[in-house]
Amino acid sequence: MSSLVKILRYTAFTRDPAAGNPAGVVLDAADLDAATMQQIAADVGYSETAFLSASAAPAGHLAVRYFSPLAEVPFCGHATIASAVALADRDGPAPLLFDTLAGEVAVDTWYDEAGAVVAALTSVPPRVEAIADTDLAETLTALGWAAADLDPALPPRLAYAGAWHPVIAARSRERLAALDYNFDRLAALMADRTWTTVQLVWQASAEVFHVRDPFPPGGVVEDPGTGAAAAAFGAYLRSLGLLPPSGRITLLQGEDMGRPSTLTVDVPAGDGLPVTVAGHAVSIGQFSDGSAG
Repeated sequence: MSSLVKILRYTAFTRDPAAGNPAGVVLDAADLDAATMQQIAADVGYSETAFLSASAAPAGHLAVRYFSPLAEVPFCGHATIASAVALADRDGPAPLLFDTLAGEVAVDTWYDEAGAVVAALTSVPPRVEAIADTDLAETLTALGWAAADLDPALPPRLAYAGAWHPVIAARSRERLAALDYNFDRLAALMADRTWTTVQLVWQASAEVFHVRDPFPPGGVVEDPGTGAAAAAFGAYLRSLGLLPPSGRITLLQGEDMGRPSTLTVDVPAGDGLPVTVAGHAVSIGQFSDGSAG
């Protein structure tokens, strides 16, 4: 027997429905197969849609899968934040555990002083590695950047906190703002290397960074708020000994595309320890589409 699938729409890392990073959220996906999830994600058209179902584990554990319009990805930070706030809106704030293809991700929600829900995800253990010279050269060529455009204080690396992201720092805010890259060329490289986004950053202060994330594997030019890359970037700074004393940084993303996002990243001391990324999310409606059963 068929039934319509309820698809919620939330935008993460903001309280403004016109800002942040939109995600589709399906809170009851137990009866959906991968092909149906992929079709729904393509129809929704956001960079990611999350599909949740109760797992066989104890209460508070949920199996979660993430699909871009083009493919399944192992983990998505903004869709996790959106899903957690959607669950809190329905059931009230509570700690949860998301079972993802990248591993278990602890999620918590609470009300801020204004009564809005905040969600925080704690990443899988992150890793930071060198990026091959040939891969860096190809990435810069695809971006249209020169070696002189890079900030020598923030050397290029690969960082992982559920998905892999090259981290490349611009010498100036103007270089970061002027993003006009070869989509197909970067997409081919990222597909071959299984990178999810490219984390482009500019350091405004010890605690604040402006970031942009090209996302050709998801079929979109740019992602306006990327939680997985934020966690990976926190681990990257830790590996270089560049964290502020508090261990907290703020990432400002999406400004150059008109959808500002604010991501709060807390990085504990100690290599390999998980990183926490927090932010608001707000509902931008719901609709029903597809069928299950």
